[in-house]
Amino acid sequence: MQEEINGLPQRAKDKHKENKKFFSKLKKKPPKHLDREMQEIHDEEFSRTDCLKCANCCKTTGPLFTNKDIERISKHLKLKPQQFIDQYLRIDEDNDYVLQQVPCSFLDADNYCLIYDVRPKACSEFPHTNRKDFHKISNLTMKNVAICPAAFNIVEEMKRRMG
Repeated sequence: MQEEINGLPQRAKDKHKENKKFFSKLKKKPPKHLDREMQEIHDEEFSRTDCLKCANCCKTTGPLFTNKDIERISKHLKLKPQQFIDQYLRIDEDNDYVLQQVPCSFLDADNYCLIYDVRPKACSEFPHTNRKDFHKISNLTMKNVAICPAAFNIVEEMKRRMG
């Protein structure tokens, strides 16, 4: 698995032009049943993918934390929201709360999330390949194929089925 993860950024880079063209076409004329098709591809991929063997998203990128996330997680950790912010978060260039550092502070040695039940919405929805109106988040997806082997496979399967 580590070998696959290490090679992912280059494989994504090699497919970048092709993916950009595909998503451009998809945006202009999304298939009628795109959401249903995407859900199917997503479910098939995640029936084979064990995120605990990878956790590359947790190791290399940080999620955006909404105010609801901060409230929920700080309550779970028995901290005041401001204590949680001061201890774990910073404000990024888009004025959003993000982790002060990666890998994520809540990732344990076995790739388990220590706050899994209350994790940020961005984490629970990652890699966003089953989102409604999927064709509207192609820029995000283009980034995620370089991080997540499952997202890479999902996009390849999309191109195979819809290309």
